[in-house]
Amino acid sequence: ARLEPGSAMEALRAAGRAVLRSPRLARHGLGLRRRRKPPESWADMQEPLLEGMCFTLKYLGMTLVEKPKGEDMAAAAIRRIVATARIGARKFQKVILTVSPRGISLQDADTKEMVENISIYRISYCTTDKLQNKVFAYVAQSQESGALECHAFLSPKKKIAQAVTLTVAQAFQMALDLWEATHAGR
Repeated sequence: ARLEPGSAMEALRAAGRAVLRSPRLARHGLGLRRRRKPPESWADMQEPLLEGMCFTLKYLGMTLVEKPKGEDMAAAAIRRIVATARIGARKFQKVILTVSPRGISLQDADTKEMVENISIYRISYCTTDKLQNKVFAYVAQSQESGALECHAFLSPKKKIAQAVTLTVAQAFQMALDLWEATHAGR
C-alpha cells in the first residue's frame, strides 16, 4: 500500500472499512493486545489510533534497502528477510507493535521491554507482501546510521497483516492532519 494522498488514501480508507466490517475480524479482535471490538468504520478509528493500536506479531528480521519506497523493492527485501529467517533455526521474537500518529513502537511481548521506537517521519513505506501475505513490512531510516532499513513481521493471519498496513496508513494521514492543523495559523 502506497502512502500517498488523494485517491490512494481513499482506496485505503475503503479497504479499511471493509476489513473492519468483516465478522471474522470482530470475533478475533484484530490480534490486538486490548481485546475490544473494532469501530464500525475506518473514520471511527481516530480516537483509538491516537492512543495507539496494538498488534502482536513475530519479528522476522531486517535488511538494508536502497530506495525509500516501491513495491518491487519491498517484495525483494521481504524475500531476503524470509529466506534468512527460514535458514536460521531460531525462535522468532514475539513483539507488540503499537501504531500511533507518533510512529511505530516495538515492545518484547514476553519481557515488556521496549525494543524500538520509530518516528512516523522516519517511515517511508509499509506493505503487506503479495506472495507472503501474512508478512507486514515497513521501510524506515535508521536514527543511528541514516541507512534505509526494511523490517518484516509475521502475523497469525493475512487479515491482521493487512490491518496493520491500513492502520499505519491511517496514522500517516492523522499525523499529516495534526501537522497541518498546528501549522495552519503560521
